[in-house]
Amino acid sequence: MEKLKFLLTVFLALNILILKAQVIRFEKDKLEATNVSMSAEKLQGKEAIKVIKNPEIKEVDQPTFVKIMGTNFRNGTIEVSVLSRLLPDAPELARGFIGVAFRINEDNSKFECIYIRPTNARADDQIRRNHSIQYFSFPDFPFMRTRKETPEKYESYTDMALNEWIKIKIKVNDAKAQLFINEAIQPCLIVNDLKHGADSSGEIGLWVDVGTEGYFADLKFYEQK
Repeated sequence: MEKLKFLLTVFLALNILILKAQVIRFEKDKLEATNVSMSAEKLQGKEAIKVIKNPEIKEVDQPTFVKIMGTNFRNGTIEVSVLSRLLPDAPELARGFIGVAFRINEDNSKFECIYIRPTNARADDQIRRNHSIQYFSFPDFPFMRTRKETPEKYESYTDMALNEWIKIKIKVNDAKAQLFINEAIQPCLIVNDLKHGADSSGEIGLWVDVGTEGYFADLKFYEQK
């Protein structure tokens, strides 16, 4: 009887944690450009979406993404391959900013985001290397605020480079998010206090910032039930 109870408990636990995989096809009617331009491209053998921030948006850490309509993500795992280049007119502060926004609300006024700065990862300056990965929460917690108030808490380092495909995997569970780069077993960044809380949900976005020519491919997510 005790063994039966144990097996039943395990079965129920596994069913609660089942992840339903959804491969996202980049179909035009599912893509909503928000303060960016987008186009379908083929790059290094991958079918990709090219995304560039609109130049009139001068502020950083803004809703500058291609929103994937119908994703309605809360908990689970997001995976996507990204590649970034610097635009010919990129300002000196450009770092190849590219990442994933998630739990985007209907009017784009609230969302969470984790992104990378590929140029920082191989800089000679160790401080810049420490700023290779970033979490921010729109609208109240841009990177400059969190860097000032809680230095190092929402930034990290891992190796990467411009003009190469980088696999981003983000695991989200309630108020916690973990970022994995390429085939890393351990997370490169852990956020234990997503600013919009454990119960927020919304769409997924392909996010870029100033000076970036960004490419996204092989997007899929596993929603935790």
